Amino acid sequence: MSWYLYLILAYVVFLMGFNFYRSRQVKSQDDMMVAGRSLSLKVMVFTLICTWIGSGTFIAGAEYAAKAGWSSLWLPAGAWLGIVAIYFLAGKIRSFGKYTIGDILEVRYGKFARLFGALALIISFTAIVSYQFRAGGYILNVVSNGAISVEVGQLVTAAFVILFTATAGMVAVAYTDLPNGIIILTATVLAAPIMYHLAGGWQTAVQTLPTEHFGVFNADFGAYPLLKAGSYFLATMFLLLGVQSMYQKFYSAKTPRDARQAVALWVIGTIVVETVVIVVAIFAATQYWQPIKEFDLLSRLKTKVETNAIAADNIQPTLLEMIDSEVAAGNIKVFQKAQIVADLTQQASLQNVEQIDQLMKTKTIDPASIVLQAAQTIATQGGLLLVVGILLLAAAVAVVISTGMNYLLSPTTNIMRDIFQRFIHPNASQRQMVLLQKLFILLLGLFAYYIATNLSSVLEMSYFAYTIYGVAITPALIAALAWKRATRVGGLVSIISGAVVTVFLKSAGYIWPSIMVPANDPNGDPWGIPIIYPALFISVILLIGVSLLTKPPQPAELKELFAENE
Repeated sequence: MSWYLYLILAYVVFLMGFNFYRSRQVKSQDDMMVAGRSLSLKVMVFTLICTWIGSGTFIAGAEYAAKAGWSSLWLPAGAWLGIVAIYFLAGKIRSFGKYTIGDILEVRYGKFARLFGALALIISFTAIVSYQFRAGGYILNVVSNGAISVEVGQLVTAAFVILFTATAGMVAVAYTDLPNGIIILTATVLAAPIMYHLAGGWQTAVQTLPTEHFGVFNADFGAYPLLKAGSYFLATMFLLLGVQSMYQKFYSAKTPRDARQAVALWVIGTIVVETVVIVVAIFAATQYWQPIKEFDLLSRLKTKVETNAIAADNIQPTLLEMIDSEVAAGNIKVFQKAQIVADLTQQASLQNVEQIDQLMKTKTIDPASIVLQAAQTIATQGGLLLVVGILLLAAAVAVVISTGMNYLLSPTTNIMRDIFQRFIHPNASQRQMVLLQKLFILLLGLFAYYIATNLSSVLEMSYFAYTIYGVAITPALIAALAWKRATRVGGLVSIISGAVVTVFLKSAGYIWPSIMVPANDPNGDPWGIPIIYPALFISVILLIGVSLLTKPPQPAELKELFAENE
C-alpha cells in the first residue's frame, strides 16, 4: 500500500483532533449553525473557497476537462459570474442575520415557500454530499494503489465527514476550511505548470488529443453543443447565486463589510483554482489519453453486454468496431489505434462482464481520477516535485472533506430551522436543537452514503443537483432580495414548478428512453434539449407572471429586506 495514504490519513487525524478541540465552543444554535457569527475576513475567504471548490471541481470538473478539453471552462464560468452578482447582495444577507435561505423565503413568500424550498434544498444537497463520498472513494483507491476499493474508500470518507460535521457544526466547517483552503490554492497553482511540462507542452497536447478538445463547443456535448455549454454555465451560476452554504457563511461573518470583502477575494481565488485544475486535467489527459479512451470503450461495451444489446460471441467484434468508429470520429488518432487494440485484445476473446471488469482494472484510467493520476505522476519525479504531488493529493482530500461537511451541515440546518423549529417544536431548547441536528447529520449522511453506493457518474449527479437547486430555489430567492414586486403566490409557484419539472424531465430518461439524446441514455437530454432550459423558463415565467397578476406585497412585508430608500 502506498505511503501517500498514511500521510493523508495523518492529516485527516490532525483535523479530527482540531475539530474535537473546537467542539467545546458549540453550546447554542448560533454556534452550531453560524459559528456564533464570529468569522473573520481571513477565515471567511478560505471557507467560501472550500465550500464551492469540491469534488465537483476536482472530480466531475476534471473528468469533464479530460473528456471535452478547454470547452469544459463553461462549467465553472457560470459560478464566476454568479459570485460577481452576489457581491452586491452579501451585505444585505448578513444584515438580515438569520440562519437559512428559508428565513428569507418565508419573509417574502410565506411559510409554505419556506417548507417547499427546504425540501428542494435537502434533495439537491444530499445528492451533492453523495458524490463527495464517491470522490473520496476514488481518492483512497488511487493513493492506495488499488488496495482500498472505491466502495470501501467511500465508506471511510462518509464516516469521517459525518463525524467531523456532527462534532462541531459550522465551527468545525469554517476552521477546517482555513488550512484546507491554503493547501488547495497552493497545490493547484504549483501543479499546473509542472503537469504542462511533464506532458510535453502545448504541441504534444495538440498531437495527442482530439481536435474537439480545443474547440469552444465540443461536438460531444449532445445534439446541440451550444445549448449544452449554456446549460452547464447556467446550472453553476444559478446554484452559486442561491446556494445556502454561502448564505450561511455570510450569516457567520462578523460584519456586513467583512461579508462583502470576503466575496471580492473569493471570486479571485475561485477563478484561479478552477482554471488551474482544468489545466492539470487536460495535460494529464494528454499523458494518459490511451488508457482514458480504453476506459471509455470498455465502459460502453460493458453497458451493451449488461443490457443484452450484444451476444457473448459478438463482444470482441463489437469492441473492434467501436475502436474503428472512434478513429473515424477523430477521438483516437491513427498512431494510437495499434496500442489500444493490443491492450484490449490480449485475451483470445472477451466473453463476459467479469473479463471486461478485469481488463478495466488492469489497463485503463477512469477520467474521474485524472487529477489524482496527475498528483502521483508529479510525486514520482522526486525532490521538490514529490512535495507538490503530495500537496495535490492532500488538496483532493481537503475538497472532499470540506465540501462534504458544508453540504451536509446545510440541509440539516434546514430540517431543524425550517421544519422542526418552524412547524413541530417552536420552543425547543438550545440543547435540544444542537443534539437533534447532530442526529439528523448522522441520518442524512447515511442516506447520502446509500446514494453514493448506487452512483454511476459524479458528473451527471452534480449536474442534476445543480439544476434542481438552481431552478427551484434561486429565481425566487434572488427576487426576494432584489424585486419588490415579487408576491407570495408567485414565489411559491416558482419554487414548486421548478422542482417538479426538473424531477419529471430527469425521470423521463428512465420512463421513455427513446426520447433521450443520445438514444436510450437515461443521462442524456430529452429531445436533445438540456433540462435546465424548460425548467428554468417555467420557474422564471411563472414567478414574473403570477407576481404581476396578484396583489403587490404590503410595505410591512418588505421592511426586513429593503431599507426605506431602496
